[in-house]
Amino acid sequence: MPSLAAITTALESIAPLRLAADWDAVGLLVSPRRPAIERIMTCLTLTEDVAAEAVRRGADLVVSHHPLPFRPVARLTDESSVGRVLLALAGAGTGVWSPHTAWDSAAGGINDQLAVMLGLAHVAPLEPDAELPLVGFGRAGTAAAGTTVATLARRVGAALRVRHVQLIGAADRPAGRVGIVCGSGGDCIPQVVREACDTLLTGEIKLHQAIEAAAAGLAVVAVGHHASERFSMAVLAERLTAAVPGLECWASEVEQDPLGWLEVG
Repeated sequence: MPSLAAITTALESIAPLRLAADWDAVGLLVSPRRPAIERIMTCLTLTEDVAAEAVRRGADLVVSHHPLPFRPVARLTDESSVGRVLLALAGAGTGVWSPHTAWDSAAGGINDQLAVMLGLAHVAPLEPDAELPLVGFGRAGTAAAGTTVATLARRVGAALRVRHVQLIGAADRPAGRVGIVCGSGGDCIPQVVREACDTLLTGEIKLHQAIEAAAAGLAVVAVGHHASERFSMAVLAERLTAAVPGLECWASEVEQDPLGWLEVG
């Protein structure tokens, strides 16, 4: 049976923690009770229903993209959702590992996967790693000739199975050079503009960031934070299964985007 050390070695090879942002909480956040790890569940965010699934299905470890806990916890009680999740997992002996921004930035990680979905050429990091220049923060690449922002939005929408995206800028303008920042990329608009990108693909963006992008002449396609990252949890489960013989790994089946759409008129 695989040891925790074997699992963490595999996770480090897939998403090296040195690629994580310095503000991030990555790696082993909750130790599993059992020395051998047979069953792993991946998820984007550890909510109460996702934690219940992990316990019900006997996961030894949850690999959660978003860290939990992220900030120091002063009290671990059942009076908060975070407390209930952590108590349920600890009570079942289930550990928690988070790759977060390391998985965003890794070779074959989330931003690379999005670049493949978009069919971009000449893909490189927006901010290359000092030691491994082929990986690093974000990605940028060139869309095929004749690709408009609308074409790009429809392509990624179909791949991610979303019916709505937010758009900044004219839909019929050329997509050109495309920057990619999964999750919440609004803070990166100045950097994307400096890298001569014409379009930004991200998950979510705030109003003042949208105004900033429009003023800079940058088109933005925002597909939703959940949608921009959740698909990669199945990819991560597949890569872990391939990397560690004897491991059963699956992506959460109950996880849902907490934000939905209601047609009101």
